[in-house]
Amino acid sequence: MKRLLSILLCACLLLSLAACGEQTLDPDEANKLVIWHDKEDAVIAALESYLATAVPDLEVVFEKKTSLTDSLKLVGNDPSAAPDMFIFAHDKIGVFAEMGILAPIESLLEEGALENYLPMTLEAATYKDTLYQLPLYFETLLFMYNHRYMQDEEVPTTTDELLAYMENNTGRGRYGFVEQHSTAYYSAAWIHGFGGSIIDDTGVPFPDAQAVKDALNYHSQFVALMPGETEYNTVNTLFLEGKADATIGGPWMVPSARAAEIDLGIAPMPTVDSTGKALAPYSGVQGIHVLNFAAEQKTEAVKKLLSVLTAPTIGIDLALASGCAPANSLCYDDERVANDELVQSMRTTAEIAVPMPNIPEMDVMWTVVGNLLTDVNLSGKDIDDSFDAALAQANQLIDAMK
Repeated sequence: MKRLLSILLCACLLLSLAACGEQTLDPDEANKLVIWHDKEDAVIAALESYLATAVPDLEVVFEKKTSLTDSLKLVGNDPSAAPDMFIFAHDKIGVFAEMGILAPIESLLEEGALENYLPMTLEAATYKDTLYQLPLYFETLLFMYNHRYMQDEEVPTTTDELLAYMENNTGRGRYGFVEQHSTAYYSAAWIHGFGGSIIDDTGVPFPDAQAVKDALNYHSQFVALMPGETEYNTVNTLFLEGKADATIGGPWMVPSARAAEIDLGIAPMPTVDSTGKALAPYSGVQGIHVLNFAAEQKTEAVKKLLSVLTAPTIGIDLALASGCAPANSLCYDDERVANDELVQSMRTTAEIAVPMPNIPEMDVMWTVVGNLLTDVNLSGKDIDDSFDAALAQANQLIDAMK
């Protein structure tokens, strides 16, 4: 009898524990989703307006974080401190996936939901064969010029033509072309144009050393015709004040250029004459990520939110509100989006753009490449010696991460 009573008590205890484990959240909490972001007001306003209509039964709270990645590293997967989701660029996916805080996205989406997405955006959102982000929109660098100084027929289609234009139109406080030549994000386009890369998808730095050296050597001719100081503010000011005929910049420069009444033109990236490859900038894909605990505890709410975000309507809204280039190709069928020169230029560039590496090892390469460019472009050091030092530093820093 005692043995039977003991068995019954154990069974009751197990059932009680199981019930606790399966206990559902309070309905209000289950339908509340907190989303961290670092986006401009126009983007969030478009999202808030759309979601209020598309999912009125969900309470979606957007919280802006100026140091979003650092904040996520601190809170991890703690439901009491972390958000349910966050909107950020794709390049940190590897870091957060290795931390174990991200939920795979595809199992939370309806079948066929990604069929119309631009391949580049899905590639960017994938880490170790797993999709961890639902892409919303993307950004790429663009070749911009001032119609007042550079006529359409003068726009260079090759880098040799660009160099010739610079030689003929630089001097007396005016520059034919300027860019942030000693910043890794910008120099990547030139490295890609020579068939090289900063790091491969397995974490090997500078997999084609000669291509990087060739790019640095060739690009040095352009650097010599630009001001030594080419940080963002300098380049931006020169172009906005009409002291530079052309530049390579991001879509974030466009509102300022229009406000300054620059007669702005946007053209395809020039092709490197010796390789036949276009200058291929990095692309940054902005999208929504889901934390593991939210995918497990608020599954239905998360699925519902992701479902409405795959509709082309929100991509169109974002394009119209902030010049964002939608990840969903169906958005470009909208006449208003089709007639937006900025958005269409980014879509064209997306065909050659390279998604920023999303592996953790890339974190150290921003510093390594920045140091290399400073040595070569600003300090005039030997390219071969500087490259060898950069490669050694990269290998050392990457090895320390293992």
